[in-house]
Amino acid sequence: MDFTSAIRRLGRTRWFARIGRAVSGLDRRLQKRTRGRWSVLGKAVLPQLILTTTGRKSGQPREAMLLFARDGADWIVIGSNWGQEHHPAWSLNLLASPHAMVTVHGETTAVVAHLADDDERTRLMPALRAVWPGYDDYAARAGRELRVFVLSPST
Repeated sequence: MDFTSAIRRLGRTRWFARIGRAVSGLDRRLQKRTRGRWSVLGKAVLPQLILTTTGRKSGQPREAMLLFARDGADWIVIGSNWGQEHHPAWSLNLLASPHAMVTVHGETTAVVAHLADDDERTRLMPALRAVWPGYDDYAARAGRELRVFVLSPST
């Protein structure tokens, strides 16, 4: 089993999710400094982006490190929040203000987000599961449907 497969397998467990929540801020800072080349786990092996939203209450920029899948020119992200019962703050921010920024490998792109409808969600979930098989486990633990967002480059 290679390193990426092992991480994906461990990622389905509760204890890994707890560790992931604890180190995500450190990982975000490391990835920004290395332009996405390095992660807390070592060389970045999973597709990750930094999503910068506008805080719905503060109006201030808020960053979140997320795994993503691609759908043509769009980035697809899911609000798993590591299997917690509540939706992640970044998803609430996108619902309040869909204009955001995506940074991948040090390159930043302005995007407009929309919440995937049922048909779109059904079509996109296999790509998200291919990146991180634990999403179904997270949804079961959270007891909620995980929000799927499509981030399209602004024109």
